[in-house]
Amino acid sequence: MRAAMLYGVRDLRIEDVPKPEVEAGEVLVKVKAATTCGTDLKIFQRGYVEKVIRLPTIFGHEWAGEVVEIGEGLDWPTKGMHVRAGNSAPCLHCSMCQRGKYNLCENMIWLWGAYAEYIKVPARMVLVNMQEIPGHVSYEEAALTEPLACVLHGVEEASVKLGDTVAIIGAGPIGLLHLLTVKKMGAEKTIIIDLVEERLSFAEKMGADETINAGKTHVIEAVKQLTGGYGADIVIEAIGLPATWEQALRLVRKGGTVLEFGGCPPGAEIRLNAELLHYGEVKVLGAFHTTPLHFRKALNLIASKTIDVKSLITRKMKLENIKKAFEILSTSKTEIKIAIAP
Repeated sequence: MRAAMLYGVRDLRIEDVPKPEVEAGEVLVKVKAATTCGTDLKIFQRGYVEKVIRLPTIFGHEWAGEVVEIGEGLDWPTKGMHVRAGNSAPCLHCSMCQRGKYNLCENMIWLWGAYAEYIKVPARMVLVNMQEIPGHVSYEEAALTEPLACVLHGVEEASVKLGDTVAIIGAGPIGLLHLLTVKKMGAEKTIIIDLVEERLSFAEKMGADETINAGKTHVIEAVKQLTGGYGADIVIEAIGLPATWEQALRLVRKGGTVLEFGGCPPGAEIRLNAELLHYGEVKVLGAFHTTPLHFRKALNLIASKTIDVKSLITRKMKLENIKKAFEILSTSKTEIKIAIAP
């Protein structure tokens, strides 16, 4: 089968590799659509930690497809079923899982390999984190279950409430998914911050109440002005840079919450003013990955159109052009998500 093999930073090649063979409890799926992700772009541009991905590997992790082979011992799914699966499956038995922190599982298995004609889903993942796609949901939409699930986990951790003012740093795919989600949760005012005017315009079309171009405006002053001088109730960092992590801390009101969602490079450190936490009682949270429950919630929200993700897919390309797709994402001001069709 044809697959996109990642060997190192920006070293992405289309190669012929053996078609996976399923064993007991496993499922082979013909990939119908795989979407690009900010995490994929980071890995493509700068590499990643070995405990999550080891090179060389077939790349990609947001996907949806059709079941073509079923391993021994399975009654579900059935051949021909449209499915998507998470890129992770917790063990359900370790200390973290026993505390309900399934996203921090100490024995997590990860699934990469979406940029290929076929993907083999491990037995544990079939049991814990695979869902059937409703017939009216496109493969491209279903593939976006993974990033939305991550966003749902973070937003729930931040406890967004009716009437909140939410400032979001970053108007990329994750920032926009946060925008769509907090609007549905009842945020009264949403403020999107970015450096790219085209992305801010896109955010306005997606429902942002206010946008701030950080390259043209003093962000802290602008947020304070939009919030009666107080700062936002919730600030969500959706980029993953130490500078914007620190900026998020300066945009929140007393008693507010900062969600540091974007993943910084390994070893990154930030500085903060201790008075902010002590006298200001600001809560600072991190949010890593997601859980099987959030995957199920995300697919249900997409299927019901409660959160409409279709407009986030701004281009469709063939697998043979996957490297070009990432080069486009690296430089384009307008592309949000590219759907890859094997």
